Amino acid sequence: MTFGFVTCGPNEALVISGCCYSQPLLVPGGRTFVWGFLQKCQRISLNTMTLQVESQRVYTSQGVPISVTGIAQVKVQGQNQDMLLAACEQFLGKSEDEVRQVALETLEGHQRAIMGSMTVEEIYKDRKKFSEQVFHVASSDLINMGITVVSYTLKDVRDEEGYLKALGMARTAEVKRDAKIGEAEAKRDAAINEAIAEEERMASRLQNDVEIAKAQRDFHLKKAAYDMEVETKRAEAEMAYQLQAAKSRQRIKEEAIQVQVVERSQQIQVMEQEIMRREKELEAKVRQPAAAEKYKMERLAEANRNRMVMEAQAKAEAITLKGQAEAFAIEARAKAEAEQMAKKADAWNEYKEAAIVDMMLEALPKVAAEVAAPLTQMQKIKMVSSGNGEIGVSKLTREVLAVVGEVPAMVSNMTGVDIRKGASA
Repeated sequence: MTFGFVTCGPNEALVISGCCYSQPLLVPGGRTFVWGFLQKCQRISLNTMTLQVESQRVYTSQGVPISVTGIAQVKVQGQNQDMLLAACEQFLGKSEDEVRQVALETLEGHQRAIMGSMTVEEIYKDRKKFSEQVFHVASSDLINMGITVVSYTLKDVRDEEGYLKALGMARTAEVKRDAKIGEAEAKRDAAINEAIAEEERMASRLQNDVEIAKAQRDFHLKKAAYDMEVETKRAEAEMAYQLQAAKSRQRIKEEAIQVQVVERSQQIQVMEQEIMRREKELEAKVRQPAAAEKYKMERLAEANRNRMVMEAQAKAEAITLKGQAEAFAIEARAKAEAEQMAKKADAWNEYKEAAIVDMMLEALPKVAAEVAAPLTQMQKIKMVSSGNGEIGVSKLTREVLAVVGEVPAMVSNMTGVDIRKGASA
């Protein structure tokens, strides 16, 4: 409950209702006295509200769907008592967002209606006309609510069907067409001017010829003595004509040479472009595949080298393990042979001559084999006999046995052991 003087800023208005007032007292941006028990004091905002009016896929008069975004500035009109009273009737006690929503929906409806009455070209090309129509139609409706439209601007026009893009392409084609037409007209005018100049030159030359002819006629009529001078003038005129003709031919030749130079320049450009194309083709078909192949071969060579290194390492480890195994086997065999030799030594110590005789008997076949071994390597044997005794194979066998028979005597001489006695025992 408010009692006493109440003030408000310039962006709001006081609404006093109750005792002593047949209709509410409106105080925009000022102060007044309020009797708290008898009167009620309310406020209404006069702030400007910015609205973004979106109209999605609205069909124009041509049936083309487009989307339009407009920006509007609206506010409750505080300077007009009637409009302020209407705004109080409509929005007093509502928040600013609620007032904003009502204005937005109203503007959007009018915007859609205007879009439906115009073509795409009119909206896109004459945005000012569209903005003015929306502004006037919406203003007439919002005034009844106490809201005034401060401004309305068309922000964006877009479509999803490509219609606007097609319009731009058509306009671009028109500009290009006009440019080509202008160029053709310029060339035509240049050709016409050139023809006119040539015609004037020919007319001037003919006029000059007429004057010369008149002068010649006058010279012939006036005095025959001037014949020499007339001939001289004629010769000078002919020389001037020839000189002019020579200059014209020279100019034509220079222009032809210039045309050839331009054609040659264009040919050179075409050749340069062809060289660049071939260079790119060479790069794409030869150099890049060669580089890829080189990279592939390098990777394969590196993989092969790694494989060979790993195989060599594996072989080295296998040889090492094999050598260790062989060393262990040799060590075990050596230990076994040593044990066997130790046992033999014990046996020899125990049996002495009997053991030696046993060893000699075991060695006799080997001795016989070694004695006969040279005979197995001979391909041909010639035997000479004195005629006494045996001959042939039997004699050879006997001689081998005689050599073996000498072994016991040799052993007896070397060891002092008589094998014959040991064997008989």
